[in-house]
Order: sequence, then C-alpha cells, then structure tokens
Amino acid sequence: MGYDTLIVTRDDKVGLITLNRPEHLNALSTTLFREIDLALTELENDNDIRVVMVTGNGRAFSAGADIHEMVENRSKSEAVNTAVGRGNWLEHLIEYKKPTIGIINGLAYGGGALLSSCFDIRLGCENTSFRFLAVTYGRINSTWSLPLLVGLPKAKELLFTGRVIPAQEAYHIGLLNQLVASTELMKAAMEMGQLIAKNDPATVQLVRKIVNENIGLRSHEALANEMRNIAASLKSPPPKESFKEFLNRKSRPQ
Repeated sequence: MGYDTLIVTRDDKVGLITLNRPEHLNALSTTLFREIDLALTELENDNDIRVVMVTGNGRAFSAGADIHEMVENRSKSEAVNTAVGRGNWLEHLIEYKKPTIGIINGLAYGGGALLSSCFDIRLGCENTSFRFLAVTYGRINSTWSLPLLVGLPKAKELLFTGRVIPAQEAYHIGLLNQLVASTELMKAAMEMGQLIAKNDPATVQLVRKIVNENIGLRSHEALANEMRNIAASLKSPPPKESFKEFLNRKSRPQ
C-alpha cells in the first residue's frame, strides 16, 4: 500500500520502515503515527518477512511529537480525535510477533526516544543521540520501557533530567546494542537482520514472546513459563534436520 509519511521496502526476508518527514526531522504527526501502525500490520502479515527494521530519513530518527500539530489541535474534541486517529502503534509494537530492530540514524527525542525504546534491538552511529524529555513539558512516558534497557537508577536519572544522551554513552549504558560509523550503519543493521532472518521464524518469535512474558517474574516462574510455551508451541524438527549442517560437515572427508 502507499504511505504519505513512510517508505516501506523489503530486502529478502527483512522489512524496512523509514520515517519520511525529513523536513520536520520526522516529527511524529497523527498521520505518521497511524501509518506506522499500518506498516507494522502490513509487514507482520507478510509471511515472507521475518524481521522488521525502522529508521529515519535525513539527519534525525525522530524529533518527537509534532508540536505544531499539537498546538493546532488544542481543543478537547480535537485532541480526542487526534488520539483516536493515531491508532494503537505503541501497544502494537509492544506485542509485535516479529523481532524488531531500530536503526537510530540521528537524534531520537521525546516520542522518538519512546519509539526507539520499544524495539528489540537498537543500532546507532556517531550522529545518534537520545533525549527522554517528557518531564520538561509536563508529560510522562517511557517509565516502563527505559528501565528494562538501562537499569532502574540510570533510567530514573534520564527520565528525571530529560538531558541529552550522546551516542557513546547510549552504547555504554546499553541503550544501543551496537555503535558503528554512520557510513556502515545500514550495512550493520542488515547483517544483523539477515542473521536473525535465517533462523527458524516460529522459534525466534516464540523466544521473543517468552522473554517479554518473563519480565518481572522470579526465576522459577520464568523457567516454568518457558517450559509451558515450549510444550504448547514448539515443534522441534528431528535431530538430523536440526543439525544437518553439523552432520554434513562431520561426514566430509578430512
């Protein structure tokens, strides 16, 4: 389908969503929010896609909410309509079936930082920076997502201060999984996406589900949940199929 604020492409088994409002630093307008939800659905329903990546066009990943639109929609009725028009992108991303990778190519502030914190994996470059700045304008978000990435004390610091987090610090505290040169960012992200995509998709999706369900559980509860999910959903192939590459390698003449 066509989008006004996104570009959706496919490369083998990897789907890429590009936020495409570069003249506005990919500010998250109502339309962009709604189209993110639609694009996530499109790629989730595409059986050929095993990994979904998200990045921004231009020098920003996303500068956050579209402030000009928020000012224009200042009346209560308009605010309600705006919220409805955005769709359920946040809940959708949290419960997404397929693994997600955020390619944080530039600044990710406010809603952009929130969006980036929802991905399973994040890659960045020297141009990457984050700012969880909701408290600076009397709002709250990311209280549930950021502590899972950087730990409770650091999350409190970043949420309380709303300060900029440069790329090196973001990598050091675990907000970025990888930090590479900007010229290598898309290549590195695609390599990781392909590594994931070559694995059994049902198993990868089940691992994602179990890991997320185990958040907050005690060790014995998490183990029990893992075992329940395996028993209910995992149909492992025969050993000869699972370890075909290993067995073929061992059978070759030395």
